[in-house]
Amino acid sequence: MTILATLNGPKDLHALSGRQLTQLAAEIRDTIIDTVATTGGHLGSSLGVVELTIALHRILESPTDKIVWDTGHQAYPHKLLTGRYERFDTLRQLGGVGGFPRRSESPHDVFDGGHAGTGLSIAQGLAAARDLRGGRERIAVVVGDAALISGLSLEALNDIGQRKTQILILLNDNEMSISPTVGALSKYLSTIKLSAAWRTSRTAYDDFIRKVPVIGETALELSRRLRSAVVNFAQPGRLFEDLGITYIGVVPGHNLRALDETIRGALKLSGPVLVHVRTHKGKGFRPAERDQVGFHGAALPPMPARVSANGIGDLNGRGASEAAMPGESMSDDAAPPARPRPSVAKAPNYTAHFVSELIELAAEDRRIVAITAGMPTGTGLNKFQAVYPDRFFDVGIAEQHAVTMATGLALGGQRPVVALYSTFLQRAFDQTIHDVCQNDQPVVLAVDRAGLVGEDGTSHQGMFTIPAQRQLPNLIVASPRDEQELRSLLRTALAQDHPFALHYPRDPGFDLPPVEPEILPVGKGELLRGGEDVLVVGFGPIVARGMEAADALAAEGWSVGVVNARFAKPLDADLILEQARGKRLLVTLEESVAAGGFGSAVLEALEAARLTDTALRDVPIRIIGIPPGAFVDHGAVSDLRRDLRLDATGITEQVREALAAIGSVPSKASIVG
Repeated sequence: MTILATLNGPKDLHALSGRQLTQLAAEIRDTIIDTVATTGGHLGSSLGVVELTIALHRILESPTDKIVWDTGHQAYPHKLLTGRYERFDTLRQLGGVGGFPRRSESPHDVFDGGHAGTGLSIAQGLAAARDLRGGRERIAVVVGDAALISGLSLEALNDIGQRKTQILILLNDNEMSISPTVGALSKYLSTIKLSAAWRTSRTAYDDFIRKVPVIGETALELSRRLRSAVVNFAQPGRLFEDLGITYIGVVPGHNLRALDETIRGALKLSGPVLVHVRTHKGKGFRPAERDQVGFHGAALPPMPARVSANGIGDLNGRGASEAAMPGESMSDDAAPPARPRPSVAKAPNYTAHFVSELIELAAEDRRIVAITAGMPTGTGLNKFQAVYPDRFFDVGIAEQHAVTMATGLALGGQRPVVALYSTFLQRAFDQTIHDVCQNDQPVVLAVDRAGLVGEDGTSHQGMFTIPAQRQLPNLIVASPRDEQELRSLLRTALAQDHPFALHYPRDPGFDLPPVEPEILPVGKGELLRGGEDVLVVGFGPIVARGMEAADALAAEGWSVGVVNARFAKPLDADLILEQARGKRLLVTLEESVAAGGFGSAVLEALEAARLTDTALRDVPIRIIGIPPGAFVDHGAVSDLRRDLRLDATGITEQVREALAAIGSVPSKASIVG
């Protein structure tokens, strides 16, 4: 590296020539590819915005001027240009550089993001605060074409246009979701609108026409309509113009000179301006350019250990066109990193088992339909779509719409299954309450990535959904202890007539042999092993770690019983309380925030029963889960579980500590060896 490694910050970009900037862009791509090949990460989107990032940092004076990255998975070049090159090899690792903007890392990171569609509202708020205090800083926001269709983005655009906020919006169009330009006239109109003559003459012309006696206002309206008709004919940005936002585009997103000239001109215009930038996702790495879905997320196809500055790479002696394509079809946000591993076959993950069972059930019941919000690959529903294209709905980044639409489908006699990551289902909380639960409709919420998801960090951990859902009338909340029970719980969900939230992690399964799935009684758990001293009650796949802890404690002389709850709501209080009577300690396990979660449900049941059941009055309870009061940062799930003491060893230690705190020792009858 001859340029990137020597940069001390964005200000150093001003001294670079055009040729040096081109070389810098290649070095940035090399660094991103080399790092992501080891750590995993969002490769394609970051490779696509290298030139745009360079242009923004050359023109704006960050951190005084603010650059907002919507979603944030496209911010790797931004991190490299703002002082994080030396630590970039720690990307998404425990204690390392985050995969999304983080204010704790750098003053150049404006806000902690991770969810799509938030950037425009954040930028509008920053601009409003600037205007209220009389500031002069410039506000720019980079938003992707997919995020632009989210409801939050559209609400923000409407407000920005209405208030005429001085703000620069960079629309990063890498999927060709926005209508393409129709030709040279569009470019000509953009050039005119960027010119000082256009800005002054348009205002002067409007003032002149308005003053014409009698017909002034009418003539002005006709003139504006004619002008709009011409713009509408020639450009794809009519929607933005109608909202009151000046539209400029389409600008080639990998041409530094074009970006520089356009952005500088746009910043001189008054009011909100949207610059439509056409980029190529995965730019500079041919496998990523050709497979934009596989190379979007964090679980990536095989990649070379080193890539040359031309972005083509040697690929272990093969040409780029021969590069291996994805072997993991579930690659998307919050998926595992692509670290080099021994070639050991991994057990299919819970998502794979879920979608396989759903496809089988859909063959039996034509009412079953599947919905997701811009995550067909990550949720596995692309496989459902391949079999039942007419019964599959991808509504884009619009989780609220997905859940309300599912309610309408259920009211119409269908059996909708909405598959969303836990972190994104948070966005549809009101729709879950108001539409699904209030109407008591049989909508199945398939809560993928429940629990810890690891390297994507604070914005993506699926740790808050259980406490939120426990309070909702009519909603059943369940989670399996293994992949085979997941199949049974999915059948259970579709066999009853109420809302049903089915939580499952991103983890691989336990590679259990297939069993015939069955419809389980709602609200009933199962006793996995009896015990006299301690009762462990787990919710979800953490039950397996509870069993390991029980074995370790048994080796020390404790008699430990284990219950698989299956349901957090309705809770099998009868089974749990029956097994808890006379125990020295009751322990609950969940991979969710402990405040108000599954353990709280058990505690509430225990406290209610203590009033009349003397055998329960002296039973203490220890709730083990994700500690409340703090977000969980990025890192491998195994590392996070170890740090949070939610692995088998940590659970065993926490039970030992609780027993010691109450002064309990193993009974002679239970001592082994």
